[in-house]
Amino acid sequence: MITTPAVGELVPPNRTLMGPGPSDVHPRVLRAMSTPLVGHLDPSFIEIMNDVQELMRYVFRTDNQWTIPVSGTGSASMETAIGNLVEPGETVLVPSNGYFGGRMASMAERAGGTVVRVDAPWGEPLDSADVQAAFDEHQPDVFGFVHAETSTGVRQPNVPELTRIAHAHDAYVVADCVTSLGGVELEVDDWDIDVAYAGPQKCLSCPPGASPLTLSDRAMDKVLSREHPTRSWYFDLSLLEGYWGDERSYHHTAPISNVYAIREALRLVAEEGIENRWGRHLRVAGALKAGVEAMGLGLNPTDDCWLPSLNAVVAPDGIDADDAIDYVLEHYDLEIASGLGALAGDIFRIGCMGYSARPENVALLVAALGEALEAQGADVDVAAGFDAMRGVLGDG
Repeated sequence: MITTPAVGELVPPNRTLMGPGPSDVHPRVLRAMSTPLVGHLDPSFIEIMNDVQELMRYVFRTDNQWTIPVSGTGSASMETAIGNLVEPGETVLVPSNGYFGGRMASMAERAGGTVVRVDAPWGEPLDSADVQAAFDEHQPDVFGFVHAETSTGVRQPNVPELTRIAHAHDAYVVADCVTSLGGVELEVDDWDIDVAYAGPQKCLSCPPGASPLTLSDRAMDKVLSREHPTRSWYFDLSLLEGYWGDERSYHHTAPISNVYAIREALRLVAEEGIENRWGRHLRVAGALKAGVEAMGLGLNPTDDCWLPSLNAVVAPDGIDADDAIDYVLEHYDLEIASGLGALAGDIFRIGCMGYSARPENVALLVAALGEALEAQGADVDVAAGFDAMRGVLGDG
C-alpha cells in the first residue's frame, strides 16, 4: 500500500555562496521569479523576450541578432553552441589546460567531430605560439577555448590574438564565458568571437535555468546551412530560431520564471554599467586576493592570468582542503569548493561573483578560512590578511 509522504516545509539553509557557482542571488531577482506566470507565447511575454535579448547583447558587448537564453543550465548553452556549430567529420581544436576544456572535447566528439588538443598545464593559459602550431598542423574547422577556466582560476589573456589565428585559417571560434560574463572584461564583437556561451548563476547572480548564448551572422549561417541536422532536437538552433527570431512560433515551453529572473539580473547589470561592474569585481576580488596572500597563502595562476571571479587559492602543505571546506560550511554557513581534476585537493576555489562580490563577504571569507586553517595547525596570519584586505577596499 502506498502511503502519503510526510514531507515538511522547504527550509534550506541561508548560506553565503562563495564557491565556483551558484553565487548569491539579488533579492530583486528572487522577487521577479515569484511574479505571476503568463503563457510562453503571450504578447506580454514576447515583450519580455525582446528585453532579455537586448540586455544580453549589452552584457556580451555584441550586436549579434542571434543572442538568446537557452532553456537549461550553462551546460545547455555549451551543448547548443558546440552541437550546432560542429558537423560530423569536422576537426575541432580544444584546450587541455582545464576541466571545461575537457567537457568541450566530450561534446565535440558527441557531435561527430574529430578532436585535437592544444596543450598547456593546468593553471596556465594557452600560448599563442602553441595555438598557431596546432592550427598549422591540424587545420581545424572549429576552435574552442575557455575564457575563464572555473577549475583552475585562469583567465585567458590573449583572446584577440587567438581569434586572429583561427580566422586566418577560416575556422570558427567558440568561447566558454561561463565564469566571465558580467564580471570580467569580455568584448565579443571587438575580439571577433563567433560564438560565446555562459551560465546565469555565476557573475550574473541568477538562478540556473536560462543560459546566455550569442552567435555571429557568420556562425549562424553555418548552422542554418548544415548538411545534416544537429543530433539534438531540443537544442537545434534552426528550430529555436523560430521561437527567438522574428516569428515567435512554438518550439518548446520556455522556463518562464527563469526568463523573468535573467531579465532582472541583466537589468541590474545595465543599471550598474558593465564597465563599473567589471571594476567592482576587480576591486573586491583584489581585496580577497590581497587578504589571502597576506595570510601566507598563494594563488594558483600568475597575476597576468588571474581570474577575479574565481580565485584558486593554494591549500597549505599538510592541510586537508576538504576538512577546511567542511569547517567553514558548518561554522559560518559559507560555501567554497575544492579543486577539480588535476587540482583536486590542492586548491580552494573561491568565487567573487555578482551579488556575492561584496566587501562583507570577503571579510567573512578571510576570517572563516583563516580559522579553519588554524584549526588544522596551519601557520596563517589572519590579522595581516584583514589589514591587507582593508587596504585594498579603503583605496576605493
